[in-house]
Amino acid sequence: MILSELHVRDLALIEETWLELGPGMTALTGETGAGKTVLVGALKLLLGDRADATLVRSGASEAVVEGRFADADGERMVRRRVGADGRSRCYLDGEMATVGALADSLGPLVDLHGQHDHQELLRVGSHAGLLDRFAGAAALLDAYRAAFRAHAEAAAALVHLESALGDKERRVAALTALLDEIDRVSPEPGEDEAIAERLPRLRHGEKLAAASSAAYRAMTDEAGAADRLGEASSALAHVTGVDPVLDTLADALAGIDERLNATAARLRDYGEGVEHDPVALEVAESRAAALAVLKRTHGPLLDDVLAARAAAADEVDTLSAGDVGLERARFAVADAAVALEAAAEALTEARAVASTGFEKGLAEAAHDLAMPHARFEASRAALPRESWTAEGPERVEFLYAPASGEPARALARIASGGEVSRVMLALKSVLGDADTVPVLVFDEIDAGIGGATALAVGARLKALSAGRQVLVVTHLAQVAAFADAQLVVEKTDDDGRARTRVRAVAGEERISEIARMLSGSDTDTSRAHAEELLTSVALA
Repeated sequence: MILSELHVRDLALIEETWLELGPGMTALTGETGAGKTVLVGALKLLLGDRADATLVRSGASEAVVEGRFADADGERMVRRRVGADGRSRCYLDGEMATVGALADSLGPLVDLHGQHDHQELLRVGSHAGLLDRFAGAAALLDAYRAAFRAHAEAAAALVHLESALGDKERRVAALTALLDEIDRVSPEPGEDEAIAERLPRLRHGEKLAAASSAAYRAMTDEAGAADRLGEASSALAHVTGVDPVLDTLADALAGIDERLNATAARLRDYGEGVEHDPVALEVAESRAAALAVLKRTHGPLLDDVLAARAAAADEVDTLSAGDVGLERARFAVADAAVALEAAAEALTEARAVASTGFEKGLAEAAHDLAMPHARFEASRAALPRESWTAEGPERVEFLYAPASGEPARALARIASGGEVSRVMLALKSVLGDADTVPVLVFDEIDAGIGGATALAVGARLKALSAGRQVLVVTHLAQVAAFADAQLVVEKTDDDGRARTRVRAVAGEERISEIARMLSGSDTDTSRAHAEELLTSVALA
């Protein structure tokens, strides 16, 4: 699923623009300050990023960003509205949604990388997951996490039982009191609802019986509704078969007669069956009050009361078992620990096997990106048993040495933004098919590089775009030349107001844009260089 359309209105300097995007590599270019990063910001809003009033174009009431993510199996529509008052509204597939829902639904579709933000590579906590993706160890990690949860639950149950047994007499007394309180009432499932339905009839039984009897008599007494309806039917019977219209009316009267008789019978039965027994009313009200007390204490629903009783009874049985239950809980913890150790060993072994290939592949990819002496280590340090986490039994961290003879250091300590960007790009290349994110966005990750290095970065981005969508914000012609499509972001000054527009360029227009990126102007010489660059890239 890729981002096929992007609509932006009144966001920062953008008055309105519609973009149609395709698979492969798309370059967004333009002079510094033209607003390229605004488009990246628009995409961030669709992914659930924070919004505030400063994003709204001056003079506009709100900013709107809409996106369509689509593939052969369907599409997802997302809209984000940010008001001048700072209030934000989100819509997903036409329905109102939360910012969290956008992040959960669309976050897995897009991986966004800039020089200083969204750098998964710099978060040590993510390194184990990256190594597992390379190792194809998703199933092993799932098994480990399941074992980790099972062990934690068994250990928690043991601690609870030990605590309860430490104050066994007090706990059993409290539970017994709870059981006695509920059992004195002995509630039945649904009983409160049945009483609530019955009480109005008990409280107003005489009135209900009198009303139903009066209605019955009015329908059935001499000269009542039934007799008068019979007279009407008899009057029509003398002319049956003469006029079809009147025959239809006679049939309608016959139907009314049947319904009247049926209703009269029901009124008779209702009046005879209405309860107006003061003793029964007192019993029902007393029962309702007792159930209400239980619901206030253990509810709010009667089902909650019954569940509380069942849980208390189970705990009493467990505590009564004493040492037998404690021994069972200890065995459960021991069994869970064995399963966890086995799952941890399998995961650790898979990581160990994958580490060498991962380090080698990362170094080779970095060499292609003009980092000829780069060296990487996937450092793995076993954690004490009590420090294991859901991510594994060891601490995984990627270390980097920029040159031969230098010690490998934490990636987070790399000074150059250009180096961080190229290492990240190398990582994406190494992960290959293991990285299932369909849309990759690179926001000026080529800062600080040029020449042959820029060509290497462009070639790597182009390779990454095979089978997925790659959007690249770049100021380098050597990178833009590799794109399947190019969008130019331009700032205009209309009527004294700065505006940003976006347009697709191809053919001669693209040559002009590449020429501008190479030399800062569109001259015969720069155009010749641009044509040469585009031709060489196409033949690469």
